[in-house]
Amino acid sequence: MAYQVFEIEREQHVATVWLANPEKRNAMGPAFWDELPRVMDELVNDESVRAIVIAARGPHFTVGLDLKAMGGGIIEGGSGAGARKRLLDFILKIQRTVTAVARCEKPVIAVAHGYCIGGGIDLLTACDIRIAAADVVFSVRETKMAMVADVGTLQRLPGIIGKGHVAELALSGDDFGAERARALGFVNHVHPDQASALAAARALAARIAANSPLAVTGTKRVLEYCADKSIEDGLTYVATWNAAFVASEDLREAVMAFMEKRAPTFHGR
Repeated sequence: MAYQVFEIEREQHVATVWLANPEKRNAMGPAFWDELPRVMDELVNDESVRAIVIAARGPHFTVGLDLKAMGGGIIEGGSGAGARKRLLDFILKIQRTVTAVARCEKPVIAVAHGYCIGGGIDLLTACDIRIAAADVVFSVRETKMAMVADVGTLQRLPGIIGKGHVAELALSGDDFGAERARALGFVNHVHPDQASALAAARALAARIAANSPLAVTGTKRVLEYCADKSIEDGLTYVATWNAAFVASEDLREAVMAFMEKRAPTFHGR
């Protein structure tokens, strides 16, 4: 499938999704919002893909919303009921775009470098794991642009770094770098440059992909369910999940591989 602003590379069970519009610093224009759900749908339905890495071509991950391509419509949209409805529909559409990443049943690892601001933060919060290059500059930039972040940052980031830190970053619009992001728990690891960060992300994705796809999917689902539930509800959910899925060919393969002192080969069945 051809895309205007994305490229997909596959190596064994890992797919790398590239933001591939470096001439515009990977600004998020109409093609981005149209294509990203299709990209995720393609990879979810590709049984050969077990883990996904999102990275970006060029010197920056993304500078966020493409204001040249899309800002005019927001500014000049008017104040009538029809204009408000069009703007609401647009916001809901771009929310669904990022939610397509958050709802992906396969693990998603983001690799951020250079500028990663505004919508870039929205995208990273929808990923499971974040890895950064040392040169990254993050910013929840919307208040500086007279807007409220509305594509997921204010909803997802508190669960990652805590409400107080989110309030500081979102209200101020301040830039923050890789080391503060690691201290906050926003990124798992920091590497010297994009190449080493990407290599680390792909190596991690390969280790995840070597595990049972059923167990990886189940673990992700349980983590998501338990995020806003009681411990008791979470325990009941995981018990129900394992009762349905634990008796699998992958489990038998894991046991046999252990007994035979070899690496297991899982098929997701």
